[in-house]
Amino acid sequence: MIVDSHCHVSPYWYEPVESLLFQMDRNGVDRGVLIQYMGQYDNEYQFECVKQHPDRLSSVVLIPAKAGDGPAQLEQLVERGATGVRLQPRWRLPGDDPFALWRKAEALGLAVSCSSTAQGFAADAFVEIIEAVPNLPIVLEHLGSINEPDGEEAPYPLRSKIFELARFPNVHIKFHGLGEFSKRAMPMKQPFPFEGCVTPILDMALEAFGPDRLMWGSDFPPVSGREGYANALRFAMQHLESRPQSEREMLFGGNAARLFCGG
Repeated sequence: MIVDSHCHVSPYWYEPVESLLFQMDRNGVDRGVLIQYMGQYDNEYQFECVKQHPDRLSSVVLIPAKAGDGPAQLEQLVERGATGVRLQPRWRLPGDDPFALWRKAEALGLAVSCSSTAQGFAADAFVEIIEAVPNLPIVLEHLGSINEPDGEEAPYPLRSKIFELARFPNVHIKFHGLGEFSKRAMPMKQPFPFEGCVTPILDMALEAFGPDRLMWGSDFPPVSGREGYANALRFAMQHLESRPQSEREMLFGGNAARLFCGG
């Protein structure tokens, strides 16, 4: 089973769910995890998508970063069927417990899809959150950075610091295709269109987190502005084809299904 752990849909921004399902069907992807895009706090469309395709889709919701009633909102969204919540390391709630939203996610048995820049993931303040919720699966998006090559060069000190978070057993990480961290060759070349060798960041992440805490996600539809959905899956599979079959099943489906799809 192949599970896309990171895709966005909307009738107002990006693309509707039919476009995602087309790409999933075309590329043999069994399930998709809908990740609410930043700034959209109305999760109704995602819920409707899951209702229409319960065997194909799951919903990771978003609520206002500083909403005082955030924990209560999150509980209501879980009752509606949310299987995860999207948070950022810098988000704190007002009041006595700034980590209340993170603690509520832990209590509800959710997984967090965590969005940030590399600097945010590497900050000591993020470690405080991780330590406060040891039973909450926290999944770093975009291999601990953003969705395009961020310009860091070998030996990748910032990314290496982020990968050190693997020392916490509740921290996981996503990768979204080789095109988000390796530069496209100009002019284009075939069959592999990246500049020189593929940047070893994915291999570094796999070494740090192991095959049971790393997962593929397309980043649809922003991936269409990079290598495209099919190549994001194909190039990554080719890059990891020497790994044991049991590991590849975890990387391309099993881990995401366990955290975001209920098993």
